[in-house]
Amino acid sequence: MVISSLNRKMLRDLWAMRGQMLAIAMVAAAGVAIFVMYLSNFDSLRRAQESYYRQQRFADVFVALKRAPRRLEQAIRNIPGVASVETRVAANVTLDVPGLEEPASGRLLSFPSRGRPRVNDVYLVKGRWVDETRPDEVLASESFVEAHGFTLGSPVRAVLNGHSRRLTIVGIALSPEYIYSLRPGEIVPDDRRFGVLWMERKALAAAFDMEDAFNDAAVLLSPGESPDEVIARLDSLLQPYGGQGAIPRARQFSHWMLESELTQLETFGLVMPAVFLLVAAFILNIALTRALALERAQIATLKAVGYTSAAIGWHYVKGALWIAGAGCAAGTAAGWWLGGGMIGLYNQYFRFPALSFHLSPTVVVAATSLTLVSAVLGAFLAVRRAIRIPAAEAMRPELPARYRQSVVERSFLLRRLSSASRMVLRNLERQPLRAAASVFGIAFAVAIMMTGLVFIDAMEALVLTQFWIAERQDLALTFSEPRSADAAHELERLPGVLAVETERSVPARITAGHRSRNLAVSGVSPSPRLRRIVDREGHAATVPPSGIVLSKKLAEILGVSRGDLVFLEVLEGQRPAVDVAVSGLVDDTLGLSVYMNKDALHRLMHEGETATAATLLIDPAQESRLVRRLKGMPAVAGTAFKRAVLQSFRKTMALNLNLMIFFNVVFAGVVAFGVVYNAARVSLSERRRELASLRVLGFTISEISTILLGELGLLTLAALPLGAILGYGLSLAIAQTVHSEVFRFPIVVTPQAVGWAFFTVIMAAAVSGFVVRRQLDRLNLVGVLKTRD
Repeated sequence: MVISSLNRKMLRDLWAMRGQMLAIAMVAAAGVAIFVMYLSNFDSLRRAQESYYRQQRFADVFVALKRAPRRLEQAIRNIPGVASVETRVAANVTLDVPGLEEPASGRLLSFPSRGRPRVNDVYLVKGRWVDETRPDEVLASESFVEAHGFTLGSPVRAVLNGHSRRLTIVGIALSPEYIYSLRPGEIVPDDRRFGVLWMERKALAAAFDMEDAFNDAAVLLSPGESPDEVIARLDSLLQPYGGQGAIPRARQFSHWMLESELTQLETFGLVMPAVFLLVAAFILNIALTRALALERAQIATLKAVGYTSAAIGWHYVKGALWIAGAGCAAGTAAGWWLGGGMIGLYNQYFRFPALSFHLSPTVVVAATSLTLVSAVLGAFLAVRRAIRIPAAEAMRPELPARYRQSVVERSFLLRRLSSASRMVLRNLERQPLRAAASVFGIAFAVAIMMTGLVFIDAMEALVLTQFWIAERQDLALTFSEPRSADAAHELERLPGVLAVETERSVPARITAGHRSRNLAVSGVSPSPRLRRIVDREGHAATVPPSGIVLSKKLAEILGVSRGDLVFLEVLEGQRPAVDVAVSGLVDDTLGLSVYMNKDALHRLMHEGETATAATLLIDPAQESRLVRRLKGMPAVAGTAFKRAVLQSFRKTMALNLNLMIFFNVVFAGVVAFGVVYNAARVSLSERRRELASLRVLGFTISEISTILLGELGLLTLAALPLGAILGYGLSLAIAQTVHSEVFRFPIVVTPQAVGWAFFTVIMAAAVSGFVVRRQLDRLNLVGVLKTRD
């Protein structure tokens, strides 16, 4: 194959600048790796989700109710737009698990006596289906089984409607309803303390006096049908039977959490690579600008022998594309490898029958296209200026900069500096644009590193706010049914209980205009001591005697503000419905909440002192005795020790945070090295004649190293405060994009985060300076001085 003259020249140029080109390719590769890693994981999760939902016939509408006769199943099926319906018996129960001191919580769901569920089918991982002639057999969720090391045949004791039953696990199962399996009221999964069990319908119905009845339904819609009309008809049909308001798939908790994670993946996969590719284009432009300045005569010669400006411009742009292509190849390989490890992390969070990393060709093509476009833009700005110079003018060396006394030389204080120091400052002053470009490039590295550390600090702030300032209790209990005021007195008499506060919550629909949400309204004391309402800054909020207090995020969703009226419809009991004023907003961190004064809620419900939950302060020395008593109390449907919840939260978050720290350190180091190394190489190529002359005049290697590396050190130091500002801005921007109905992170910038970001970038700059310093040792004095600039 014959290689053209320009192509041979391009290859020689790339080889001569291989160090700089490699650094630029590394920065581009980092951006591509992030893009491929995050968006291919997004694609893999989306593929697994869609396949799983389709195969198991995941419902489009969900509804819980008090009790309805099974004959209503046909009426639901007759609603226009309904393709299929599965009515079920569902119950939250307490589990006594061997090896676990405190009670666990379980969600029991009925399974058809014959055949398979028409909607929300169960996927059998191992074992067999339950036998209708053996009422104590159950299927158990895979995460719960793995957390306890259960095998087929393992027993689990459960309290069913006040009666203790020994259940036997005969199958391990998965369900699209519980891809993200979470105990009600908690924020992270705890597979040791929460499990889903499927029981034969007749056996479960008999245990809860639900023969020929149901209290839960899942509805599958016909393709293309909107759920809104079906939900309205379903609510009207089930209202007399204690219907708690149907919800669309979008608000089903497991689906909601999965979609939230997918949104965050997509956001990070688009925002962060854009920063890296911007920096890569930035330093490519600097490197090419200097290289083209040194090749003025060559460009003029090429024009003189007949090459057009377009051909010469394409020659240099093509070199930039080769660099970008190398970055794409390396970044795609790195993203493939890192993505494979990341999908293993998601396999711990989300339970699919099959979830494997899939390198999406679309993602690779998009990453390649973006990288090549950024390279072309970076190269074009440098090439356009060089090729527009007339050939006759380009044949002459570039005019030297006009000499004038600099600020450094006019300053009395700076004149006291050494000659080397004045040379450093003088060169920075005479090349302000190049110096500013290097400063901004290094500042981006600081910002990238700082962003990851800020989110770690934000997570710690969230823990402090949620688990210590807001929640002061040691234990939270939920009751199987609303209890009278005597419940608090009974709890106070239990061993080790130091203080008790009861809470009342009711399911409700809150509507403002055409917007509505189904949520639980929490009735709280005016000034609670154990579980308080606090905002993201840790400031406690109080609930006024009238009106409701909303999460600020919920107010944004509903489009309301303080003082506006909303329509509140309670979905239990006598189902009161009233217009109520929004008396306050709280900028909280987790979920969507509605608070009301407990006495006002009791009046609304036309009831006396009633509780559905309680928070307890306990004596740790009496915890074992208390746990044994709680296991024997059928009125208690669930327990949550703050210690266990916090441990589970930290364990779950640590996996994400460790991964984030690793990525940010590596990628910020790559950017810092790439920017500083290119700045050093550009400075060396520009000043090698000057440095060689100084060596001939008697300056030592250490002295000329001080001139070159001192300049880089000043650029790095100047970039640090700017990087801190950029990092804060980038953190705020990302936080706004990932703020969801699940989490709202408080942005906290600590000295430790800034210090570690500075340290990482300084170390990367030191490494790049060391590499350039070694090149100074090999500086060919004779060859450099004989070269005509």
